[in-house]
Amino acid sequence: MSALLTVDNLKVSFPTRTGTVEAVRGVSFTLGRERLGIVGESGSGKSQTGRAIMGLTPAHAKISAKTLNFDGIDLVSASPRQKRALRGNRIAMILQDPKYSLNPVMSIGRQIVETLRTHENIGKREARDRAIAMLEAVQIRDAARVFDLHPHEVSGGMGQRAMIAMMLVAGPEMLIADEPTSALDVTVQLEVLSVLDKLVAERGMGLIFISHDLRLVSSFCDRVIVMYAGRIVEELAAGDLANAKHPYTQGLLNCMPTIGSTRHPLPVLDRKPEWAL
Repeated sequence: MSALLTVDNLKVSFPTRTGTVEAVRGVSFTLGRERLGIVGESGSGKSQTGRAIMGLTPAHAKISAKTLNFDGIDLVSASPRQKRALRGNRIAMILQDPKYSLNPVMSIGRQIVETLRTHENIGKREARDRAIAMLEAVQIRDAARVFDLHPHEVSGGMGQRAMIAMMLVAGPEMLIADEPTSALDVTVQLEVLSVLDKLVAERGMGLIFISHDLRLVSSFCDRVIVMYAGRIVEELAAGDLANAKHPYTQGLLNCMPTIGSTRHPLPVLDRKPEWAL
């Protein structure tokens, strides 16, 4: 399987008043047309890795990589114009919370149509029809009505599905999903994952699924990367997660409640200084 994305020694740092913060410290991995999970606790560098790939890192940040290549395109040296042409078209990113990621003063349909017409030369009627069809594809009932609603008029689950529709309407080849289900209840979580699973399978996309939920990632992804303090500490097949070797991964697994267990309180992760080296 040829790599759709190659990341080699990616580093992201931010200058601050008290010194440089190294958010991502030498991350390397490849992505084919598969579902790759990136897990780790808050601050481990998961989201900054995804944003660096997308070219969405703040301007004051410093990004470097030996290789950051998407389908033959060097994302480090690509011009802002090239990156804008890729974003939303060939590469898309679902952000964490639709309340903060959707424009509150634009209707949902108008936002999806704007994405589509930015990348394709099509008329308003065709763009509307495709936007409604995409809303239906993410299992939104009465899509024509939802098309005219504003983000505050829909539930969190519907808003998240609307954002997924917006990111997929132009037919990207790679999708980065940054905790797309973290703000949703369990039943809606399963619906959103089902939508992503179906669309990835049908379109043959590469998916990077960023999450802090090890159990969710182990059941949904093909491979898992575990990050700690800006580095990858372990990479393994999702089905082998229970057999993880690194003590950090084992600690995360041990902190999760299990049915039938009487452990109380749940154990707390005992971090070792050497994990961050």
